[in-house]
Amino acid sequence: MSFLSILLFGMPGGWEWVIIVLVVLLLFGAKKIPELARGLGRGIREFKDATKEVKKEVSEAGKDIKDVETH
Repeated sequence: MSFLSILLFGMPGGWEWVIIVLVVLLLFGAKKIPELARGLGRGIREFKDATKEVKKEVSEAGKDIKDVETH
């Protein structure tokens, strides 16, 4: 059995998503969910910013190495 088939087999279907949403509503309440979503959005944004920063630093380091090799 391949990894992809295991991954697809483990994904929730239509009614399972409905049950998950209802459980989240019961646990956190309708007022708390937007706050949780904002926090999740901020976390994703910070992660993207951090990956952009790392990519920038790596490309700058690569340019510095090329400059050293040419001189």
